[in-house]
Amino acid sequence: MSTLSTVTDSTIDEEVEVTAEDLRAAIDQAEPGALLMSMVHVTGNLALLDEFEDILADSRSASAGETAKTHYGASSDAAVVLPGEFPTDVVVAIRKRAHEVLTTDLTPRLGVPEPGLFRRMAALCTVSEVDDEFIPILLEQGGFELGRRRVPVTKTPPADLDVIVIGAGMIGLNAAVKLDAAGFGYKVFEARDDIGGTWSRNIYPGAAVDTPSHYYSYSFELNPNWSKYYPTGPEYLEYMHAVAKKYDLIKNIELSTSVLSADWDEAEQKWTVVTRGADGRIQHHRAAAVVTALGVLNSINVPDIPGLDTFDGTVIHTAEWDPELDLTDKRVVVIGTGCTAVQLVANIVDDVAALAAVVRSPHWIVPEKSVVNDVPSGERWAMKHLPYFQNWFRLKAYWLASDNLYMMPRIDPDWAATHLSVSALNDRVMQVSLRYLDQTFPDRPDLKEKMTPTVRPYAKRIVKDPGFLEALKRDHVSLHRASPTSVQPNGVTLSDGEFVEADIIVLATGFKVEYASFIDITGRNGEKLSDRWDGGNDPRAYLGIQVAGFPNLFVTAGPNAAPNHGAGHNITSEEHVHYIIENLQYLVENNMSSVDVKPEALAAYNERVDEALDKTVWAHPGEGVTGYYRNQQGRPIVPCPWRLVDYWTMLREPNTDDLVYTSRRAE
Repeated sequence: MSTLSTVTDSTIDEEVEVTAEDLRAAIDQAEPGALLMSMVHVTGNLALLDEFEDILADSRSASAGETAKTHYGASSDAAVVLPGEFPTDVVVAIRKRAHEVLTTDLTPRLGVPEPGLFRRMAALCTVSEVDDEFIPILLEQGGFELGRRRVPVTKTPPADLDVIVIGAGMIGLNAAVKLDAAGFGYKVFEARDDIGGTWSRNIYPGAAVDTPSHYYSYSFELNPNWSKYYPTGPEYLEYMHAVAKKYDLIKNIELSTSVLSADWDEAEQKWTVVTRGADGRIQHHRAAAVVTALGVLNSINVPDIPGLDTFDGTVIHTAEWDPELDLTDKRVVVIGTGCTAVQLVANIVDDVAALAAVVRSPHWIVPEKSVVNDVPSGERWAMKHLPYFQNWFRLKAYWLASDNLYMMPRIDPDWAATHLSVSALNDRVMQVSLRYLDQTFPDRPDLKEKMTPTVRPYAKRIVKDPGFLEALKRDHVSLHRASPTSVQPNGVTLSDGEFVEADIIVLATGFKVEYASFIDITGRNGEKLSDRWDGGNDPRAYLGIQVAGFPNLFVTAGPNAAPNHGAGHNITSEEHVHYIIENLQYLVENNMSSVDVKPEALAAYNERVDEALDKTVWAHPGEGVTGYYRNQQGRPIVPCPWRLVDYWTMLREPNTDDLVYTSRRAE
């Protein structure tokens, strides 16, 4: 094997050998759209775009009547045909051309393209139309450029305009990175003994992210080393630790430190934050601004099942998993129906003597082969060494999982009047799931019936299957379409009258939706955030971030801010942190001490939110549907009603017409 060239591996900051063998393997395994774009960058030959636009057009013309591949892997007569897939003959042509033009000299001749060229390349890479409005967000989310600052930066933040961040999960770490880069002093308080939020807490067997790995990460910190297309919990936590180490965040993070309260001092224009450390010591901290980076789901949801405390075996919630728990040859009852239960069952089925899955209301489950697939070694090599390959790969992952799905939960009243689904598009997702049930249970109509939902698609989260349905067919597994009504010392009685003996009861029952109202936060005039939000039952915020009467309080991942039609929590993280930095810099530039949202702006924004959500399945899920998307009155409090590109655009810089400022006192 002869070495022909070297390149710098950015992940280990050293030169590595590039061999012809490595390059050939990468070309044969790499995602074709990203590979084609990397070819353009390396060669600088824009004629490749002409060539493959023509090849693609010819292929489409020749196969116009053929069944198209779809996002969910089903044929077009029963599924949503989404952009992104090249026909097989085009894939072959791309790989052949790459073998011809790529050598081990991988020095790029083309850097980040100008917007017009970038749009053309994005359209070819994603096999779709890409309008101009998407170019700025794609440049950022593809990692081609850092988020652009909008408020002019002419002054350095003063030391007394400092920030306390509550939580060291995805958003908290992001806030720390960006606050530091912008020159703001900050401190992060984390209640747990580790960073990572959800991914340090959820360590049950099979815990994983259901958003693609190469997208579910920071756009400013792409990771070429993902081992799977969907990251496991431990691997994602490893990524977060790597980010914290690279940006030297730990020195400003206090672990095992719970925030008890935050009180606004109008005269001093400061927040007083009270914390309790692991040793029980109470401390008071002062800061100009507070960022809550708590996520939505914090306190575990333990169902009120009579007799649960009388069980002789082990009762465990998935969010409090004991890694020492031995499931070997045990009779296990899993109570729950969502992503967690699906992942857990698929991953413990081989260990237990008997497994009973108790499902009250099943979700729509779709096949997704790549959920459990490893990233092949050649493609991982391409992520590291082919210029801009991983940028285009990430862009494509985002594109296929974002605003292309925007219409899925939106209601066509005429269609919804006579169908369980709410539109023809929504129905295609339902048909994908129904077909998957047919294919999985051809000889088990009992299992098919029990796993067929009665809720409208997208009323509850769509679940990607890591092997759950196959596990249900095992001889030692039983499926119960029921609810637990009581627990006895040796098992569980279900609503269908059946009694299931058990050694271990697993509660895969999720969390309560709390936002920031479980912390005692007091704003102007002594008003409590929990009172304003009805104890967390009816939270309202401007842009999902600001609450009138609570100056310099920024609630990240706030009410009506989750991208439930597509993409992932990571984009909310970046959008909200960007908006916070822009607001703080505006204070610096204009000699202001605080910013608050006008009550009328808060009300007007939420009127728009309610109006938009009233056209969705989240507001009209059907009879008897429960779930964390809605509050006790049925109002959707979690989903964001806007396209991702629209919401991203709203958060580029503060709209000063909606805000009120307090000037800094003269020294």
